This record gives sequence, structure tokens and C-alpha cells, in this order.
Amino acid sequence: MKTNGKSEVLSEPGHYHTKIKDWPANERPREKLLHRGPRALSDAELLAILIRAGTGKYTALDLARKLLTQERNLRAIGGKTAQELMRMKGVGEAKAVEILAAFEIGRRLQGTKEEEKIVIRSPEDVAQFMIPRLRDRTKEVFVVLVLDSKNGLKHEVELSEGTLNASLVHPREVFKVAIDHLAASIIVVHNHPSGNREPSREDIDITKQLVESGKIVGIPLHDHVIVAGDGYTSFAERGIL
Repeated sequence: MKTNGKSEVLSEPGHYHTKIKDWPANERPREKLLHRGPRALSDAELLAILIRAGTGKYTALDLARKLLTQERNLRAIGGKTAQELMRMKGVGEAKAVEILAAFEIGRRLQGTKEEEKIVIRSPEDVAQFMIPRLRDRTKEVFVVLVLDSKNGLKHEVELSEGTLNASLVHPREVFKVAIDHLAASIIVVHNHPSGNREPSREDIDITKQLVESGKIVGIPLHDHVIVAGDGYTSFAERGIL
């Protein structure tokens, strides 16, 4: 919020008003993490490590707590854009970028298994892989999953961002990705930021176009999955394909 053309002013800090470097070593977030591990830290302390430095008389922990108070929880923060984070006094471009990079690493880690090739055997497998990647996106994102002959995931390609329509997602672009990556088959995934899992008329029409195009080029579309929050809808399960 702005008052008389000035940026939002933080409320007065409470207990943590001295510089973090002047705190006892066992209370500093970085030293606490080194000696006790990351699980010992609160959400605010973890966020303070990413923020790194405060501003004026406010510590990084003050800023972290203010951000958590405004956005309610870490997931809400991770769904923000850099520009939205930068609206808070004390969070500049560098801090916003580092915060969002850390959240993206967490999403990617959650969505994959260590040193294992991902094999797509069911819509649930698609959901497990893609929900962490898409549930916090604020715009619709269309992704092509390129599979090998054993349904192993070869590539994940984000094709477009924006409201799904025929001009934004064309079979030509989808199957160019498939052909370029030597796909045996593909699965397409997009999200509904509204949380509504139901396919729209546009979703169904595009899916039918992709099915017919896949028959022509010899690369079948196995499924179209809609991610909505922590849930999903599979066109294959619905019998729409």
C-alpha cells in the first residue's frame, strides 16, 4: 500500500530488532541450520536465509515474518511473481529472484525421483509429476510430455503460457516437439489456475484435434491431463480421447 506516494512502511519490529550478526550464534538462522539441520528452522527462518539482509533497522527475519503475515504461508509466496514480491518494502529484484528460484527447485525436486527414469503408467503418475510444477502457476501453461517406446519420460517441454485456445496451441507446434525429440507417444498437460477440474469446450476441441493429428503422423496422444490445485482430470479416464 502507498501513502502520499511512499512505499508501504513495515510495522515496528518486535523482539528481533538488532542485527542478526549480533545475535547469539545458536539463534542465527544460518548457524542454526548448520548445527541443527534445516528441519530445525521455522518457515520464517528459512525465508530469512533467502532474503539474506534486512533493510534499515529491520532484519531479514523481520522481512520474512512480514511476508508470511501478508501471504499466509509459503505456498502462497511461491505462487507470486517477482514483481509482486518486489512490492514489499525491503524486497528488491535480487531477493525476489532468489526466493522464486528456491521455490522452483523445491517443486522440481518434489516432482521427480532421484536418479530414476520416470515411467508414465497411469494418469496418477502424470499427476504426481506435474501437480508440483503447475498448481501454483497463475496463468494457464501447456506442457508436452515426450515418451519413449516404454512410456519413459524423455522430455518435458513447456509449449505456451496463456489462456488455452486453438491459436495458442496448434497441433503443428505440439507434434513438432514430438518429432524433434523422437517421441514414440506423447501426453499433454495444462493447468486451470481457477481450481476447476472440468474440461472446457476449448480443451475438448483441442484434444480431439491432437488425437487426429497424432494418427496422421504416427505418434499417438495417450492422454490430456488437467491440473487444478492438488487435483486433476484425465481425458483418457473420462473416455474423451
